[in-house]
Amino acid sequence: MTQTQTQTHSTVRAVNHLTARWAAKAASGSGSGSGSGSGGTVFTAAGVWPLLALLADGAGGPARDELAQALGIPAEDAAGAARELLAALAGVRGLSTATGLWAAADLPLEEGWSAKLPPGTRGTLTGDLDGDTKTLDGWASDRTGGLIEHMPVTLQPDTRLVLASALALTLKWAEPFREFPGRPSAGPWAGRALRQLSRTTSSLDPVRVAEGPAGPVTALEVTGADGMDIDVHLLLGGPEAPAADVLATGIAAVSGALPSVAGEALPDGSPGPGLAIAAVDAFSPQPQLSVSTVAFSLSAEHDLLADAALFGLLTATDRAYGHFPGISAEPLAIGSARQSAMARFHAAGFEAAAVTAIAARPGGAARPVTYRARRAEVRFDRPFGFLAVHRASGLVLAAGWVTDPEPAAQPRPGAAGLLAPPPFPGVRPPVPPSH
Repeated sequence: MTQTQTQTHSTVRAVNHLTARWAAKAASGSGSGSGSGSGGTVFTAAGVWPLLALLADGAGGPARDELAQALGIPAEDAAGAARELLAALAGVRGLSTATGLWAAADLPLEEGWSAKLPPGTRGTLTGDLDGDTKTLDGWASDRTGGLIEHMPVTLQPDTRLVLASALALTLKWAEPFREFPGRPSAGPWAGRALRQLSRTTSSLDPVRVAEGPAGPVTALEVTGADGMDIDVHLLLGGPEAPAADVLATGIAAVSGALPSVAGEALPDGSPGPGLAIAAVDAFSPQPQLSVSTVAFSLSAEHDLLADAALFGLLTATDRAYGHFPGISAEPLAIGSARQSAMARFHAAGFEAAAVTAIAARPGGAARPVTYRARRAEVRFDRPFGFLAVHRASGLVLAAGWVTDPEPAAQPRPGAAGLLAPPPFPGVRPPVPPSH
């Protein structure tokens, strides 16, 4: 492994660690596996980490130490790591990223710091709050293809600098799902008319089981189409497993930090939550993986200063002092740090986007059966997690928790009703899972 590859691997590990720590906070209010809580959440540490790294490079005193601790790398390495991460993301198919900086015209920026910034937009805050807001909103919308329409920052008359990142990914599935209106028969979604998704494929390996602190977690890899570098992993824990633990287990598994067992090596029975595997009568010896899940659409607004210590911004918000001598000779303190994020999972693909902004203010039919084949069935019919992951590096680009799937469209009067798809022909399904 080259030195550059080693550094990139270390950065990916640091970003994923921040994702797991953020999940422990963000998902704790989004409902447990039993379905309690609010309507779910979505967030991306991959959009926050580079901004914190750029701030750390220009920070001094306790603020610098806190940012380095949040990043998981020394502050003196942060700007280089941010540039390398953003350069690597720029080459990921299916993903677009951008970085922007807007400073007041009379704010003196340190040349050494600004020279380390990754390529991107450089703009000026004119002092016209309405005009500047429209400029920033236009940048957010343009860089995310309209998925995020507004910059998550409220400009103040004394805002001196805005540092922002945008991330957007769009995937088509290698093997699309079929969509149909259905009603789960059990669990917290029982009786609700939902946009259900199903598909059957000929390998059991996309489903894996990892053992986490709150018990086993079933992970399903939904692969992007050819030419895509990103996959989405759906994560299901036990009915009482906390969302944060399920997400943390999934992050560790997809990054290789925690071993997991692929479907072909799993035993028959119910080896994981929502998962059943059995040998069945079939017309072909090929294994079959039947997946049932739901379409979902999420959006979330995160105030990073609500947990400023998590992001290394606690000291940096104290306006009695200046904390960024490496950015400007003018004393600066963090006045705002927010992220807007969204995700959509549907029959044909997946979209996710996030814009993160940090603002600084002044300091002061029947046939004979001839084969036996293994069949696995996995059902995501209660709250579950998801991760969008760069396949080659294991970098988690977006994470979230689903508690409120999309409802099925109401049929038009007189329209023929849609039926759920029949079981895959030629097999007898395994016993439903008991998890």
